[in-house]
Formats: sequence, structure tokens, C-alpha cells
Amino acid sequence: MKDRSHDAAMADVFRKDPTYAVELLNSILEDGEQGELLIALRQMTDAFGGVRGVAKSADLNPNQLYRTLSAEGNPAVSSLSAILRAMGLRLAIQPIAAH
Repeated sequence: MKDRSHDAAMADVFRKDPTYAVELLNSILEDGEQGELLIALRQMTDAFGGVRGVAKSADLNPNQLYRTLSAEGNPAVSSLSAILRAMGLRLAIQPIAAH
């Protein structure tokens, strides 16, 4: 029996439960960990059509998408919005709850 990679397993989770993907992304954004955000987006890319499919839907070059979501990536808001839109998601602004 061959073990699946963690990324492949997470892609399956996101495919089966897109709501979990939304919750995870919101949690990561709340914590402000860009590296974690890029990892999750790479995994989600596999779940939502692969690099070529997401790049096409986001109107990005596949190489640009690879670079944007790499460990050294620093996506512009426009690229991030396009990638999320290709996955059926969007960025949203919410007030910070008062304590």
C-alpha cells in the first residue's frame, strides 16, 4: 500500500468539504501566517482543478501561479483575488470583534 502525500490528502479533504477550506483559510488569515496561507492555497489548487485549471480560470500563466504560491511567493491582492475566485471563493473584510 502506497502512502499518499500530505498535500494529496489535504486536496481530497478540500474537494470533499469546501466549507473546511474556507474555515482553514479564514483561520490562517486571522493568524497572519503568509507561509501557511501559501501552503493551503497550493493544496487547494490541487483540489480545484490543478495548477493549469486554476491558472486558466484565474487568467494567469501557470508558471506565474507556481511562482505566486511558492514558498517565496508574495501574491499581489489582484492575483490572490483571481486565484480565490477560480476556486469559487473571495476575499472579504470583517471588523475585528471587540473584546
